Amino acid sequence: MRPYILAETNWKALKDAQMDLAVLPWGATEAHNYHMPYGTDIIEADHIAAESARIAWEQGARVIVLPTIPFGVNTGQSDIYLDINMNPSTQYAILKDVITVLNRQGIHKLVVFNSHGGNDFKPMLRELGLEFPEMFLCAVNWFQAGDKDALFTHPGDHADEMETSMILYLRPELVRPREEWGDGRERKMKIGAFREGWAWTERKWSKATVDTGVGNPVDSTPEKGEEFFKEVTRKAAQLFVDLCQADLDSMYED
Repeated sequence: MRPYILAETNWKALKDAQMDLAVLPWGATEAHNYHMPYGTDIIEADHIAAESARIAWEQGARVIVLPTIPFGVNTGQSDIYLDINMNPSTQYAILKDVITVLNRQGIHKLVVFNSHGGNDFKPMLRELGLEFPEMFLCAVNWFQAGDKDALFTHPGDHADEMETSMILYLRPELVRPREEWGDGRERKMKIGAFREGWAWTERKWSKATVDTGVGNPVDSTPEKGEEFFKEVTRKAAQLFVDLCQADLDSMYED
């Protein structure tokens, strides 16, 4: 039993407990190239949130990790078989219900621990922050916490070298043989503004990708995955510690 994982702990351990911080991992269920499991984002969220909480717990932080939400925003992948979409409005409703419970029970700090690039919690947390002014709400994109450029050769953002390395480290039995991997080639938009990044439109996954991946995984290794995992969990753990210790009435420098 890990006392910082809600799904594993029990009423005897929690009935007199007081947690300072709740962490809500949020993943997605979607294709990840030919070689990676549909649950890649869930696996990463589970492992990274749990290890970060373990490190923080051992430093005295009273943090509780809630069960991972397995579905994310996949509106651009509607024709990719069994990619399960959860609309932003549904995510908002779930977040509101979770926050209502935490607020009622005196846990006034929440980290939404995001593991999927299609999820965008900022607008939701802005709105919910007005409705629950006593709550401290924040979102983390763990995949932005580490220095990808220092460790990985090929850029990408989906089933790429980084993600493949992570799953090779965390769950290697779920990765298909290398000869079956796609190269993750992305088809770029023809219009310059979208290519330059100052204009945005949603990518239509079946048109923008060849194998549902974005980024070549060819140089992926479990050793790279382990190194990135340790970097990210160390930084996330420090955030958890800092938030547990933080005075919500004194969050800014003089």
